[in-house]
Amino acid sequence: MNSPVKPPPAIELISVSRRFVTPDGKSMTAIRNFSMTVEPGEFVAVVGPTVEGTSEGRLWYHLWVTMEESLLGFFSGAIAGVIAGIALGRNRMLSDVFSIYIKVINSIPRVVLAPIFIMLFGLGLTSKVALSFVMVFFVVFSNAFQGVREADRNLLANARILGARGWQLTRTVVIPSAMSWIFASLHVSFGFAIVGAIVGEFVGSRHGIGLLINIAKGSFDAAGMYAAIVLIMIVALAAEYLMTSIETRLAKWRPAPMHEEAN
Repeated sequence: MNSPVKPPPAIELISVSRRFVTPDGKSMTAIRNFSMTVEPGEFVAVVGPTVEGTSEGRLWYHLWVTMEESLLGFFSGAIAGVIAGIALGRNRMLSDVFSIYIKVINSIPRVVLAPIFIMLFGLGLTSKVALSFVMVFFVVFSNAFQGVREADRNLLANARILGARGWQLTRTVVIPSAMSWIFASLHVSFGFAIVGAIVGEFVGSRHGIGLLINIAKGSFDAAGMYAAIVLIMIVALAAEYLMTSIETRLAKWRPAPMHEEAN
């Protein structure tokens, strides 16, 4: 009895090598001595790193793009949040007028804003910075506003007795009193800035860690996804350490916490 004839492979590659030239004229090896056989009915996806670090280019370049977007959104959102929080916290009329608008805008889900910003500003840097700005602004604004409202009334009364008025009162009493609230929001908001940048890149971008995560998701590359997540975690921890150091230097006047005094 004759054995069934094995059908030929659907795809067969033997010792395939390919090189390409980068825009700056540098010759790079994309594939070297690659062999593969695909039988009929099989599905194969080949995705892997190149000599540049990832299938989309240098890993450090993508990380730098994400950090640039996050830092721009963080600093702009933090500065705007602090200014708006202090201004509205010190002026009841402004607070009554704008509080309803801020609450309405804050109720919009952040994920919904990502495609809107991409349609408005394109796939470049601006749309990711805008989303990071929104993620940071409302966190910092809420804490700065509440910190101003919670300023010690006795300190304010004593400062007024000593002749402090207007901006001098705000600078010497109100802002130092709200500093703990503001720094508490900054610790949280930097992580939100990174989330905003990555979500924007995930929805649509040409570069960034979010793009790498999206590509890894589409090719079921769990290792690539976990590598990107761990990399972002390391950056966030380094930023947290830096933020704590800055807070310690700027708030030396503050009494030590009770648990530190007990020790």
